Amino acid sequence: MKNIHIAMLAAGLFIGGVNSSDAQKVNVKKAFQHAELQTDLMLKELEGNKNTSLVSPRTLEKGELKLVASKDWTSGFFPGVLWYLYENDHSAKRMAEAKQFTASIEKEKDNGTTHDMGFKVYCSVGTGYQLTKDAHYKEVLIESAKTLSTRFNPKTGVIRSWDHSRDKWVNPTIIDNMLNLELLFEATRLTGDSSFYKIAVSHANTTMKNHFRADYSSYHVVDYDPNTGAVLKRTTHQGYSDASAWARGQAWGLYGYTMCYRYTHNPAYLKQAEHIAHYIFSHPNMPKDLVPYWDFNAPGIPNEPRDASAAAVISSALYELSGYSKANKVDYLKKADKILYSLSTDYVAPAGTAKGFILLHSTGSKPSNSEVDVPLSYGDYYYLEALTRKAK
Repeated sequence: MKNIHIAMLAAGLFIGGVNSSDAQKVNVKKAFQHAELQTDLMLKELEGNKNTSLVSPRTLEKGELKLVASKDWTSGFFPGVLWYLYENDHSAKRMAEAKQFTASIEKEKDNGTTHDMGFKVYCSVGTGYQLTKDAHYKEVLIESAKTLSTRFNPKTGVIRSWDHSRDKWVNPTIIDNMLNLELLFEATRLTGDSSFYKIAVSHANTTMKNHFRADYSSYHVVDYDPNTGAVLKRTTHQGYSDASAWARGQAWGLYGYTMCYRYTHNPAYLKQAEHIAHYIFSHPNMPKDLVPYWDFNAPGIPNEPRDASAAAVISSALYELSGYSKANKVDYLKKADKILYSLSTDYVAPAGTAKGFILLHSTGSKPSNSEVDVPLSYGDYYYLEALTRKAK
C-alpha cells in the first residue's frame, strides 16, 4: 500500500490527506480526474485489439489486458464507465466513446441463455438511456427485458440464473440476480406493461424468503425444483463455504433491495436493505477501512484478499439507501464516504498503470483461484457510480 501512496503523491493525484482533520472527505473532483486519465490509457490499450469479437476489458491476467465478448456477464461495465465519465464532464468525446462501446453490447438483447441481461445491457444501454433518452436505447431495453422475462418460472417464483453446471444444480438462482431486476422495473416504466414489474417483485420476494439467514447474511446459490418451487439446497459458488457470507453477495443483496425500494416503495424492501447493512457493518471481520475481505468468514483473515468491487457496490448502495432511511441517513452517508475515501486513496491504481483500470485489489472467485487481487471492470463501474451519487 505504501508504494501506491508514494506513486499517487508523485503524480499529484493523492486524494485527500490521511492525517488531516477531514481525513474521510472524498475529493470527488480529483477522483474523477484520476479516472479520466486511467480511462484514456485504457482506450489507448484497446486500440491494439484486433479481435473484433472481444468488445470490453474485464481484468488483468498475468499483467495483460483480458478482453471479453459481449456475451460475458461483465461486458457492459466498461461502456457504463464511459457513460459515468460523460455525465461528469459532458464532453462530446466521452459521449462518442460511450456510444461506440455500448453499440457492441446491444445484440445481447436477444440472448436468452443468461440471466445477466441487467449487468450487460442495463449498465451500458440503460446508463446511456438515462443520460440521453435515445429512442433506440429505449427499444433495446424493452427487448432485453422481454428476453430476460423468458427465464422466469412461475412455479419457483424466480428467474433462473445459470444454465451451466447441471451436475450441481437443477434450477439455480444466485443473489447476484437481484441486480438484473432493475431492467425489468425500468421496462414497466417505459412501456406501462406491468408484467415486467410483477416478475421483478416475485423474484425479490422469493429471494428474500429463501436466500437469507436469520442474521440477514445471504447464501450465494439457492437451487429450486422447477416443477414444485421447493428449495432443493442452499450452496455457494464463489464464497468460502455454503454457510459463509461471501462479501460481494452481501453487497448485491444490499444494492438489490435498495433498488427494489426505489421502484416499489415497499417498506419490506427498505427494512431488508437496512438489515443487510447492519449485518455487514456489525460483522467483527469488517476491516477498519470498510473494504471487506472477499468473504466475511474466510479462514485466513486478516491475511486474506480484499474485494474492492464489493466495497464499491456497498458504497454506491449506501448513498441511495441514505435517501430512504430516516433513522440511519447520517450513519449510511458516513459509511459510504469512508468506503469511498478508502477506495480513492488506498485502492486506486497509480496513474499510468494497470492498463487503465481504476481500482486495484478486487477478488472475483477465490475458491477457483480466479481473478484474485486484481482490477475488475465492475469494481470500476460501481466506484464511478458511487462517486457520481456522492457528487449529486
